[in-house]
Formats: sequence, structure tokens, C-alpha cells
Amino acid sequence: MKKPSAQRVLGRRELLDLPALGLAGVEAKVDTGAYTSAIHCADLHLAPDPATGRPVLHVRLLDPEHPATDGRPLAFSEFAQRAIRSSNGEVQLRYVIRTVARLYGQDFTTEFSLANRSDLRHPVLLGRALLRQGRFVVDVARRHVAYQAERRAAAPNPRAASAPGGAV
Repeated sequence: MKKPSAQRVLGRRELLDLPALGLAGVEAKVDTGAYTSAIHCADLHLAPDPATGRPVLHVRLLDPEHPATDGRPLAFSEFAQRAIRSSNGEVQLRYVIRTVARLYGQDFTTEFSLANRSDLRHPVLLGRALLRQGRFVVDVARRHVAYQAERRAAAPNPRAASAPGGAV
């Protein structure tokens, strides 16, 4: 019989880091109905790399709530294009990149589709592929669970300094 592994809890909204994109503390909606995670981007276009002639995907990350995503450009030389079904059932051809998402202080390499999410409340969505990879369960009554756990783990333990026999 397979031994169950420990599962970590995520809330309905989480703060995560996307270190390869230079982003920290980005609020994301956890969506168990979506397979692929998504990031809100604008001005998606392909241009050839001057050195190799290979296509490079250029985008601007946008999130009015996060100062690091003020429309600065990013470029991806490795990407794919796939048909993705949106929440309203419409199938869209989207660019997909692989990048690192950091939750609970652990890095997970996962795919993010690049989409115009301007009509949606949250610019980043975490899908089932990432949830499965991290063995996360979702508690919809909670928010920012991973972020709070990381802060508790990083905080100094005041009891350890005042414990009997401790250093003075």
C-alpha cells in the first residue's frame, strides 16, 4: 500500500514569487478548475533574434496592484503555443512559458499561459498542474497560507533565546 505523503495547504489566494521574472509577493488566485497556470500580459509579439534569427516572444507584464509589473518588457526564447480553454469555455491559442514559482520557500518549475486577463480580478492564476506538483490542497476559507507559513519559519524564536541553559 502506498504511503500517503504530506500535503501542504494553500488558500484561495496566495502570494508567490516568480524569481526568473524578477517578481516577489505577487497575489495569485488558486483555481482548481484550471489545468495550466496563467499570467496577465499585454503586447505579445514575436520578433526574430538578431543573432540567430530564431523567434523570440516579447511581452509586457501588467498588474496595477504590483509595482514590479508596471509594463516592463520581458523576452522568452523558449515558449510553446497551445490551445487552452478559458473559464467561459472558449478555446484560445495561447503562448506558454516555463518558469519557476516559489511557494513555501520551494521552487516549482511549471507552465504559465500568457493571456490578457485585464477583465479578471487577479492577474495570476495557479492551476492544477502546479497544485499537483507541490502536492497542495486548497482551503477556500483561507488566504496567503504559504506566505504566512514562510514568515513564521523565518521569524526568530523568542523562546529559544530565553530557554533555561541557553546562551546569555
